[in-house]
Amino acid sequence: MAETTHISWCDHTFNPWIGCQKVSPACDGCYAEQMMASRHKRVVWGKPGQKPTYSRTGQAYWREPLKWNRKAAEAGTRPFVFCASLADVFDNNVDPEWRADLFDLIDKTPHLVWLLLTKRPQNIVEMVHAAGGMPPHARNVAFGTTIEDQKRANLNGPHLLKAGAALDPLFLFYSCEPLLEIITPPMAMIGQHIGWVITGGETDQGDHRARPTHPDAFRRLRDQAADFGAAFHHKQNGEWSSIEPEWTHWMTDSGAFGEWSKDVAPGRITAKLKRVGKRRPGRLLDRVEHNARPEVPAL
Repeated sequence: MAETTHISWCDHTFNPWIGCQKVSPACDGCYAEQMMASRHKRVVWGKPGQKPTYSRTGQAYWREPLKWNRKAAEAGTRPFVFCASLADVFDNNVDPEWRADLFDLIDKTPHLVWLLLTKRPQNIVEMVHAAGGMPPHARNVAFGTTIEDQKRANLNGPHLLKAGAALDPLFLFYSCEPLLEIITPPMAMIGQHIGWVITGGETDQGDHRARPTHPDAFRRLRDQAADFGAAFHHKQNGEWSSIEPEWTHWMTDSGAFGEWSKDVAPGRITAKLKRVGKRRPGRLLDRVEHNARPEVPAL
């Protein structure tokens, strides 16, 4: 859960606590819920009609980032730490003292780059101030928000920009995973304000069956990042693989073809996908593996 991770866009994961409340379509197939609530029964995941419970991680576990920081200082590196892969730092239901403790830990680990990814960017500024403010000794915090569809691009994007302007983080980033539709964030945000774009398809989690992602959804964000100088990282394609340029049908689990279509400005964009499982689609986008990260200054 901490020292090593299979997440390609970070070096470590750290969970100050476990548990969350569902707030958007990206939460429908939550891997953290499947692991910690459904499989391990450690917490109760928050969803309509169900109040969440939270489990704080132990003191020995909280000392791990201090070890990573010492190693990074010796090596002259800046490892990326995805904070709260099994929670959300800016969840309204979390004890504010837990968040203050987290920011104290962040302040003590200046050689680490802390990636604070949230589905609640509207809470960032107020909750950071309540936790004692940004770390005074180093700029080692990056704020990101999940953008899975156009609605979240329109809602979450501006809130993230406000947090960036108010708090001066190391950089801002979008996590477009699972990317559920073709989105068009204002292009000036990418590059000018957003330094990193991460994309990925959805995977099956328990009873939740992954929704397909149009390949052009990935391509559009890749191209915008390239045009405006932002780093681009493509984590995975999900459960579906493109088999023809025209996406007018896809195979359902029963083997039957299902209909799908959607109008996306400036017209109807289609492709054809087939469910083939998580491993076969892999990480390549147009035969290229995208692993870029933002450049961060050495200390």
